[in-house]
Amino acid sequence: MSDSPIPASPTPLNPRRRGIVLGASDGLGAALARQLSAEGFSLALIARRADKLNALCQEINSQDGQAWAYAHNVSDYDAVPALLRKIVADLGGLDLVIYVASVNLPPGGLDKYNFENDKQMIEVNLIGAMAWLTPIAEMFQSAKAGQIVGISSVAGDRGRVGNPGYNTSKAGLTTYLEALRNRLTRHGVNVLTVKPGFMKTEMLKAAAGPTPFAIEPDVAANHIVKAMKKRKQVIYTAPIWRWIMLAIQHTPSFVFRKLSF
Repeated sequence: MSDSPIPASPTPLNPRRRGIVLGASDGLGAALARQLSAEGFSLALIARRADKLNALCQEINSQDGQAWAYAHNVSDYDAVPALLRKIVADLGGLDLVIYVASVNLPPGGLDKYNFENDKQMIEVNLIGAMAWLTPIAEMFQSAKAGQIVGISSVAGDRGRVGNPGYNTSKAGLTTYLEALRNRLTRHGVNVLTVKPGFMKTEMLKAAAGPTPFAIEPDVAANHIVKAMKKRKQVIYTAPIWRWIMLAIQHTPSFVFRKLSF
């Protein structure tokens, strides 16, 4: 495993690096897969939808890339160890893992509560990430190399009235990634936490209310790849969200609880 910056293109002295993208079938995951392939990565692409994964792999491979599809539900935690071993064997090693898989199931209004939706969001957004990233963190720590990228959200920066379950799942993921970072940095492993704002994806279409500063997945993917090259620790995308969330984080509770978003 190499700990060097991402190569612009593979050469005999700078070969392809190996990466996993979890949640790669569309949106940000697919955009990241395309950009990483262009950067010279061989990729294992994971998602539930085999048809979308196969189409994306065909697209990448037709452009001289290397991508393989693995249909998998990240909530199937028991399947992770065997699938991870197979992928590492298929790729011939592992240098990078990006956890993009996420669901956002709205509660249906400020007076509605839905435990089943909350449970599913925790299972996918948080426990699924832990099921995959825990063994990978152990692998990278032993190798003293590697990079982990977790896609959290600005929604995890503070508990808002709109969707408590989603906020909680992303806050938990942010804390988990920070803990991994604090553990792994001393072993030469970089952990990047990404906090997107609104993105123009299928998930955004289900959002209630305004969606300011929404960006295309390709733009967010470009921000993320640049941050990976610089081995950053935390980024917001679009960058304006850093300042928006700074203001939100410092809003007094007695004011914040009166807001309706």
